[in-house]
Amino acid sequence: MTLKVRYPDIDYSKIKAHWARNLAFSHDRNASSFIPQPVEPWLIRLLQSAIEKIPADDPKLREDVLGFIRQESQHYKQHRLFNDRLIEQGYPKLRELEQELAADLERFLKDRSLKFCLAYADGFESLGAISGQVWFENSDEMLEGADPNAEALWKWHMAEEFEHREVCYDIYHALFGRGIWNGIVNGYFYRLYGFIFAMVHLRGFAAKLYNYMIEIDKETMSEADKEKFEQDEKDFKAFQKKHFFAPLLKNFLPWYDPGNKRTPRGLFEYLRQFEAGGKYAKAGARG
Repeated sequence: MTLKVRYPDIDYSKIKAHWARNLAFSHDRNASSFIPQPVEPWLIRLLQSAIEKIPADDPKLREDVLGFIRQESQHYKQHRLFNDRLIEQGYPKLRELEQELAADLERFLKDRSLKFCLAYADGFESLGAISGQVWFENSDEMLEGADPNAEALWKWHMAEEFEHREVCYDIYHALFGRGIWNGIVNGYFYRLYGFIFAMVHLRGFAAKLYNYMIEIDKETMSEADKEKFEQDEKDFKAFQKKHFFAPLLKNFLPWYDPGNKRTPRGLFEYLRQFEAGGKYAKAGARG
């Protein structure tokens, strides 16, 4: 299947930082929104450097990589608009924290191997594939009453993450996982290293942003607000444990292949809203 490039037209002008009823959920997503802006341009540069190394007998992978690059170029542009809206609501340090991640990624490109960078990229992308399923099949309780424009950003992004879920996995295996020995050492053990490294690195980064936004919010919270937030955090942690843990463990299986994941219900139907003539499609954009 050829990867489609969609050009969303989402109105960020009135989105509040507290765009969902559960504040912990809002700020977890807000914090995560500062990951795509540095990571996805980095991913584009990484795959542009790797594409010429794709074996000549795999033209489909080359086509998939080009489609991946085109989709990712839209992701970080939309998150930049959303992030600017968050910063102007009283969280100025978010941009500075975002630069910390950008600096880490530049160091990876400079000092680490292509194998490491692609394993890291695959780890990042595998988390997106999990999120795609959760957003479409398990998130109704968190999205009840949420701002529809913030919801549209995340559902569009996570749907496309699911759509191109196997590209980084496939290019990593094409370059480093061919053959029995490489399949075991690189295709399994080193892939898991990249996955765990990406998960710990990115979650640690997102935690800094989340804690910063909560710290700012607590300066003006009443005691009742603080009590509600404590309950929100408990509810959100329970939500994460219920819906993320089991899919996460599947990444550790020797036969894990993101291409075999079941498509979440309604995912491609939802994406049609971002294609020509759809509710969230930019006028004049190609569908």
